[in-house]
Amino acid sequence: MPDRAPQPVDRQLPTEEARDLISLVRDIAQQEIVPKAAEEEDAGRFPRELFTLLSRSGLLGLPYDSEYGGGDQPYEVYLQVLEELAAARLTVGLGVSVHSLASYALAAYGTKEQQVEHLPAMLGGGMLGAYCLSEPHSGSDAAALRTRAVRDGDAWVITGTKAWITHGGIADFYTVMARTGEEGPRGITAFLVPGDAPGLSAAPPEKKMGMKGSPTAQVHFDGVRVGDERRIGEEGQGLAIALSALDSGRLGIAACAIGVAQAALDEALAYATERRQFGKPIADFQGLRFMLADMATQIEAGRALYLAAARLRDAGRPFAQQAAMAKLHCTDTAMRVTTDAVQILGGYGYTADFPAERYMREAKVLQIVEGTNQIQRMVIARHLVGPGGR
Repeated sequence: MPDRAPQPVDRQLPTEEARDLISLVRDIAQQEIVPKAAEEEDAGRFPRELFTLLSRSGLLGLPYDSEYGGGDQPYEVYLQVLEELAAARLTVGLGVSVHSLASYALAAYGTKEQQVEHLPAMLGGGMLGAYCLSEPHSGSDAAALRTRAVRDGDAWVITGTKAWITHGGIADFYTVMARTGEEGPRGITAFLVPGDAPGLSAAPPEKKMGMKGSPTAQVHFDGVRVGDERRIGEEGQGLAIALSALDSGRLGIAACAIGVAQAALDEALAYATERRQFGKPIADFQGLRFMLADMATQIEAGRALYLAAARLRDAGRPFAQQAAMAKLHCTDTAMRVTTDAVQILGGYGYTADFPAERYMREAKVLQIVEGTNQIQRMVIARHLVGPGGR
């Protein structure tokens, strides 16, 4: 392995508190995440105890209100924390992003009573969340979901199957979108379902090409009964809540993608400055120097794009188009940069002795989750020229 230590990213942070926060995250990453990352990913081991540590350290509720145990941090800061975590291990960075996504519905649309009852445990009490929108037959076409919730007195009975659920089977709570009315986008409602609810079960985790430490599974709801007090928002508002959550969630994916790309660049730089061929470091060859320059430029552009979108969000301005652009650009960048990193390492890049091949396998999924990059292009085009025909 290369001995050259990567230089920390020089970040523009708005406050001294934010700088201290990044320092804390870097310490946790170097002491608790990086040393075990390769071994645990290879073994398919989810680091639940690490998420407990992150919760106790205040890192699972950063963008939410401190009144309920959150960190009161702007997205501009929260996303840079995600980037640092994902650079250390994507399973951790993406896990924090998904937990924030799962918490969003209640934090943004819940009643005061719901927030007081549930958010403290969700944001700082050691709980871990999952977000349930996709189904086996409705991925990109979320409005076609079939999971149904039927009213029964003062409760709802949920029946159906959700698919591709990060933390499926291990989550303490699930934010679930279920059909309560007519077909189409207006008949969907959001619910907060406890992870130990009778009738809730998970299939064995999917066998994935990357992120093996992060469980992704189908989640089955077999007559799961939840009280109406666990309905989030109004009846029929669920898809609007889900899509609003995804606007923010896409920024989380963008930040994670830049974290993976940065880790791959650091690995490639370390290797290229130490590996010698023809009597000199391979970093002295112009072809490789240009590759490294392009990799660094793409990463900086992606970082600037997701931060620009985050600042719009923090200012209360529309940011959906910019979030889609950030998710599209940053995840495509991660795929290019990690592939180039493998190429720079040559044969070593193709072996599991170096992390470059893991970065490349992990980068691929980021082009798919929380809306494929083809869907992001549709979102961007809709903002530019309108909905278009069918």
